[in-house]
Amino acid sequence: MRRRHLLQSSLSLPALLIETRRGIAADAPPKPAGVGPFDAATVRKLASDLASKPFQAPDTKLPDTLSKLDYDQYRMIRFDPAKSLWHGQKLPFEAQFFHRGFLYANRVDIFEVAGGQSTPIPYNPDYFDFGALPRPTAQDIGFAGFRLHAPINRSDYYDEVCVFLGASYFRAVGKGQGYGLSARGLSIKTGDPAGEEFPFFKTFWIERPAVGAASVVIHALLDSQSAAAAFRFSVRPGNDTIFDVEMALYPRTDLTAAGLATMTSMFYFDSSSHAGVDDWRPAVHDSDGLQMLTSHSENLWRPLANPATLQVSAFTDPSPRGFGLMQRQREFRAYDDLEARYDTRPSLWVEPIGDPGEGAIELIEIPTRQEINDNIVAFWRPKQVLKAKVEYVFTYRLHWCANAPIPNEIARVVETRAGAGSEPGSRVFVLEVAGPTLKNVAPDAKLRIEVSADHGKITNAAALADPLLGSWRMSFELSPENAKVVELRAQLMDEQVPLSEVWIYRWTG
Repeated sequence: MRRRHLLQSSLSLPALLIETRRGIAADAPPKPAGVGPFDAATVRKLASDLASKPFQAPDTKLPDTLSKLDYDQYRMIRFDPAKSLWHGQKLPFEAQFFHRGFLYANRVDIFEVAGGQSTPIPYNPDYFDFGALPRPTAQDIGFAGFRLHAPINRSDYYDEVCVFLGASYFRAVGKGQGYGLSARGLSIKTGDPAGEEFPFFKTFWIERPAVGAASVVIHALLDSQSAAAAFRFSVRPGNDTIFDVEMALYPRTDLTAAGLATMTSMFYFDSSSHAGVDDWRPAVHDSDGLQMLTSHSENLWRPLANPATLQVSAFTDPSPRGFGLMQRQREFRAYDDLEARYDTRPSLWVEPIGDPGEGAIELIEIPTRQEINDNIVAFWRPKQVLKAKVEYVFTYRLHWCANAPIPNEIARVVETRAGAGSEPGSRVFVLEVAGPTLKNVAPDAKLRIEVSADHGKITNAAALADPLLGSWRMSFELSPENAKVVELRAQLMDEQVPLSEVWIYRWTG
């Protein structure tokens, strides 16, 4: 979980940029799987074959000069931008490649696909400037991952739009955004006291885009102790950068704890949870809540927390319409951080394509004392056991965005605040609510809040117009009594008509 301090700086990280197939080393290894004719079924066949064989650990062998690098040393490895894949060819994308070293020991094979043929992209140390580091003598060290560039912000400049680096992690940005939370190809046993299994991408195929194309296609082969999988990503940069994802999963063993469309983020503190944090900033987080759109079109909002102990929440649904870890607070002064710019971090919304079947959206919140740790995980967990030797196909769309790409027809909870209540041990909650359904509500309207708790007692529930912000406030007091954990639910109502999304929250004592 300590990848963040590297990935936060990925825009300035060294990466290998390659040119064409010229310069393949004479001592290149034997022809790897995936070379030659390539079509839509190629990676699925490789994944199915891989799952039928015993798992083999990835190649992590590196010279000490690379394996023992620290963060600052790894960043010394620089690349020549003129050697990007497709550089100068007037194509809408360019690809750049990361050198192995530091935390990134796994070797990743990468191919270009053009004209129905896949060709390996060769490693060459001459493409790198190693600074004060010794230049590697080995000619086939290989790559750790890659990133794609496209003219997303300016027509005359290729900005970084996505990166695949480390295990099965990948990240992307929309126009004007900076990197924040990550997605993952697959998660297994996340939050399990016995330990998590980390699947990894071992091979990528990048299709050469056509002139003027709006998207680029990436294929990936994933492996782990328990499963193999084939992925097809269609990447479309823009105001929102969109990944259309097709995943074919082949379990080696029965999977009872698989996480699909997994996302990983960081929540350290915000203005309502600053206690015990000695930091000059008012808030530090990549995401501030989990948003869900249920199969019954109910909008749910669950603010994130940095808990004292590990917290696992599950929200069951027969077929959710979407979910995501969102960064709703977009004002710079909410963070006041000129370097991290948390106000520009993307939200990530998962849109299932087709019926995902019964299951649960799971949220895992891990205690952290540092902002470099990713301590928030969310994913879809199917109810069914994913049986060994069976193919399972899942299709979904990832939106790297500012707001969820769903109709904004109901008021949202834009701020959650909490403090000491009127009685010993009690807590007061004040929720700021704003949005379309409140625009024509008179300030003196008699609105009410529908609030409930599974333990303890709720008192002093009230709804009050905020004329300064043009919003409304829901407030109530919770007396947990002897409960250590209380699940809360609140919604702003006009008689029996919902005016806001449903706010849900876990209080822990």
